[in-house]
Amino acid sequence: MNKPFTIGITGGSGSGKTFFLNGLSSHFTDDQLTLISQDNYYKPRDQQPLDQNQVKNFDLPESIDREAFVKDVMSLKQGHAITKQEYTFNNPARQPRMLVFKPTPILIVEGLFVQYFEEISRELDLKVFIEAKDHVKLGRRIRRDQIDRGYDLDDVLYRYQHHVMPVYESLIEPLKHHADIVVPNNHGFSRAVDVIAGYLKTLL
Repeated sequence: MNKPFTIGITGGSGSGKTFFLNGLSSHFTDDQLTLISQDNYYKPRDQQPLDQNQVKNFDLPESIDREAFVKDVMSLKQGHAITKQEYTFNNPARQPRMLVFKPTPILIVEGLFVQYFEEISRELDLKVFIEAKDHVKLGRRIRRDQIDRGYDLDDVLYRYQHHVMPVYESLIEPLKHHADIVVPNNHGFSRAVDVIAGYLKTLL
């Protein structure tokens, strides 16, 4: 098997990366496209860095098990299947699943730091940046963190102000200027999905 065409998709928290990926993935079969997400490579909670108020900060590069993430991405690119336990942020309402990733002609690597980590960035054949206005991202973040991660509203707002935005402004937003494609997602992006999917189908 030839090395897969590798796409790195990033953007701010709440920009709509997961929704975009679901739309893109719907154009392909499981034998054509594999998605691996940074979200399953967070370090255990007891290893997460603390801010000045002793609140765990999941929005720093140090929050990610970078070595394991890079290792698994490279294994997929070399044609090896991998298994990984889903990361649930200790949400008692969610039972972690065992995720299986198989090598396919198209590999999508998704997450805040996929274009920030140089070891991954240089492996990308296409860099896509999803952006949205701050108030739109905040609304999506509130819904996601309350439902998926069990955080209350005060916690979500604190993390957004003190963790999410500082990292976005200093580390993530500058990546937009190095992306191959920037996709605005304030009201939807169906045409962008169709264009990218159409291009990827020409590679199969």
